[in-house]
Amino acid sequence: MKVKAIIFATAAYAAMVGMAVPEPKNVPELMTTSKGEKVTTLEQWEKIRAPELFALFEREEYGRRPAAANERDRVSFDVYDVSEALGGKAVRKLVRVTYKGPNGTFSFPFTAFIPKTKKPVPAFVLAANIKRGILDEKKGLSSVFWPVEEIIARGYATAAFRFDFAAADKKGAGFSQGVFPAVQPESERDNESWATLSAWAWADSRILDWMETEPLIDAKHVGVVGHSRGGKTAIWAGVTDKRFAMVCSNNSGCSGAKLNHIELPKSENIKQILKNFPYWFCKNYRKYAGKDMSMDFDQHELLALIAPRLLCVASATDDYWAGPRGEWWAAKLASPAWELYGKKGLVADAYPEPEKPQQEGCVSYHLRKGPHFLAPYDWNRYMDFADRHGWRD
Repeated sequence: MKVKAIIFATAAYAAMVGMAVPEPKNVPELMTTSKGEKVTTLEQWEKIRAPELFALFEREEYGRRPAAANERDRVSFDVYDVSEALGGKAVRKLVRVTYKGPNGTFSFPFTAFIPKTKKPVPAFVLAANIKRGILDEKKGLSSVFWPVEEIIARGYATAAFRFDFAAADKKGAGFSQGVFPAVQPESERDNESWATLSAWAWADSRILDWMETEPLIDAKHVGVVGHSRGGKTAIWAGVTDKRFAMVCSNNSGCSGAKLNHIELPKSENIKQILKNFPYWFCKNYRKYAGKDMSMDFDQHELLALIAPRLLCVASATDDYWAGPRGEWWAAKLASPAWELYGKKGLVADAYPEPEKPQQEGCVSYHLRKGPHFLAPYDWNRYMDFADRHGWRD
């Protein structure tokens, strides 16, 4: 369905229920190249449009990683503790990742839980501000943010690490901490250099590296999950690492899954996010402050780079700051990329009612009741979507 037709259908539904609905305006065309050529074939997408979009987001928003950061032969693992967990239902492994960079060595830990089964299982990776005690727990977990018991019970493995294990989440910290100094001196950074979101996404990929060595995990079916800043991280991890078979963005909002070209006065904008978290992005992104509605690219084009893999976008009814309606629109407007692969994107003509998931295609959207949070409801919808696509067959 064309953008104008979707807008009409959504507006018609809103009129029926007495709502005033914000509509996207002047949205950059996903299927038009920088030279103005229409993209109508998969070959055009893969050889021209997708590469130029990736280069654009790398250069203008998230930053470009030095080549050495992506050299996997620099990475090694130490499984320094293995024990039974969750009353014998799972194995808990504590793992240390070590990266030997051209400018030094860096390490960070993560925790993995794997159900006891006879065959490899699919998994989810999570980057978050999880309490250290949760990551160190040996017997069981009570976190609703990372509901390990529910994940294990449904036949999935999971691994998680804290953001600040990989890079400081602090304004003014600069890039002298975490993985950055091991890769390059701070003095060598420029306006296009990678920033904190990219460093966290880098750590997601290192956990996937380990999962490829773990015989109990089906590394071909690994999803990356994140909430808020973690949702932005998950999207960039999925875009930069095509080994992730699913990307789950939970309440990622501005500079994540939310469309900029839509007027949502209660939601965060680029100027605000740069004021509070400038270190998440490369310096080039600063020139877009106050230009949300006029910039020549938008987040639906980023989401499209995940095609033809699975994408889950989730919002919450009370999370106005993240702009739920803008997140739905970005998912919908990214969908033509899946269609080029002969797949369905987000199968929906209107914004959904709360807790009525739209999961028919390869792009899932759900609107959870409640505030800005990652809840068991969200996790179960992600696992539903994976089940729907045969991850546990």
